Amino acid sequence: MKAVSLVAAALGIAAIGGLVAYFGADAVGHALLSVGLLGFAAICAIHLVLIAVMGIAWRALLPETPWWVPLWGRMVRDAGSEVLPLSQVGGYVLGARAVSLFGVSGTAAAATTIVDVTLEFIAQVAYTALGLAYLVRLRPDSEVATPVAVGLVVAALAALGFFIVQRRGVAYVDRIAGILGRGWAERTAAGAVALHQALAAIYERRGGLVISFGLHLACWVASAAEAWLVLRLAGSPLPFGAVLVIESLLYATRTVAFMVPNAVGVQEGAYILLGAAFGLGPDTALALSLLKRARDLVIGLPTIAVWQAVEGGRLWRRTERRPRLTGS
Repeated sequence: MKAVSLVAAALGIAAIGGLVAYFGADAVGHALLSVGLLGFAAICAIHLVLIAVMGIAWRALLPETPWWVPLWGRMVRDAGSEVLPLSQVGGYVLGARAVSLFGVSGTAAAATTIVDVTLEFIAQVAYTALGLAYLVRLRPDSEVATPVAVGLVVAALAALGFFIVQRRGVAYVDRIAGILGRGWAERTAAGAVALHQALAAIYERRGGLVISFGLHLACWVASAAEAWLVLRLAGSPLPFGAVLVIESLLYATRTVAFMVPNAVGVQEGAYILLGAAFGLGPDTALALSLLKRARDLVIGLPTIAVWQAVEGGRLWRRTERRPRLTGS
């Protein structure tokens, strides 16, 4: 599976290079430079606010945890998914691992990650439905509407199935935990039964679920503000409704291509195709995608560096303790 992901990433990088060369490196570069450093800083600031809100959404499922722990875990999760050559599942693993290093049990980390990801996915389905509604309103004759509607129904059924598995299927939950925690969740608790109990306890706290879902949905809608701002700064403004349609369908496409690390190539192709429906030039669409990738690197690389330092320090302390225990 790792080999497939790496090959997909390599093909995606080649596709990005090919698209930039085909549509004109100069034109793409001009669009990038039009945004400027201040514009890029504003985009990064908006994204950091969204990450913080998504961290609060996770914290709604961990009410007794210090607020900064799930926020940190969310930053690591996103950095793992967007910066490292990992699939989205790999990012979930890193995020759960990150919160487990600061007093959250392995079972709670795994259980809340599963529920948080589920709620975020359901919120994304709602976001895509909103985008589809705007698409039909803005472009009633769009050929994209029908396949998007079919995909939306499939996604809604998948979300319902995932929810039922969490509520009823102990064996399936154990499998999910094994993928998510790679064994450490089971070592800190009683395995599938304990995880199932933790999930049941989370789903009993209806208030936390509603807050988490609401915050995720708000973040999905607000995320379109980044693209809207980039397009205005690049001299290719679009109405917010049109940007919302492009962004909602883009992230739906990214979800389908979850096995491609960082959706490399997929994101760029989707921006070109979706943007064309609203008169957005391919050079500007590529610039928008590349700016988002630059934003992810600026935020994600320091996050990964700090996470590695925390992990390294923990390992070092373990190594330091071993000789003392042996000597005694």
